[in-house]
Amino acid sequence: MNEERQQPRTRTRIQQRNRDLIREAALDVFSQQGFRGATLDQIAERAGLSKPNLLYYFPSKEAIHLDLLARLLDAWLDPLRALDPMGDPKAEILGYMRRKLDLSRDFPRESRLFANEVLQGAPRLMELLGGELKALVDEKSAVLRQWAEEGRIANLPPQHLIFAIWALTQHYADFEVQVRAVLGEGHDPYAEAHEFLDLLFTKLIMP
Repeated sequence: MNEERQQPRTRTRIQQRNRDLIREAALDVFSQQGFRGATLDQIAERAGLSKPNLLYYFPSKEAIHLDLLARLLDAWLDPLRALDPMGDPKAEILGYMRRKLDLSRDFPRESRLFANEVLQGAPRLMELLGGELKALVDEKSAVLRQWAEEGRIANLPPQHLIFAIWALTQHYADFEVQVRAVLGEGHDPYAEAHEFLDLLFTKLIMP
């Protein structure tokens, strides 16, 4: 009886493990090959599963890709969600920038996956970009605008300030090979970027 009760849980754990294996393999393949260059055969081989087994969990390449993008966008939005309207403006903006840079350092494949999707016109992500992402950026832009009106930060176009943070932090993931080649041996790109971007954005946002 105990064995019968444990079987569904065992299957659930195996299924979750296989879904995670597929996601991890797909992240490698998509970030290296892009959506068009990636194939289900490549993902299945990287995951150590047969193609029919993979299709049991995800019905298509598009389904895997969309699953990864939806999970990625949610994680990508967390640092902006954490920007506190009641906090100190400088600390909040620099904290947001640092969290974004840490995401680039810790999840470079995810950053490149997102960049590849946007470069293709975001066909599988446009609804999320124009919906949840836009709503959050509008909400936090209103906070930045209020701080500027109160004279607590410089009067900057808030959406473009957020774009600048995205561009300057995600660059270190999307072009990591170039960054490391130019800096050469003995450099920690992310530690140096933290120091530089702190200085840059401090000068930029101070009234």
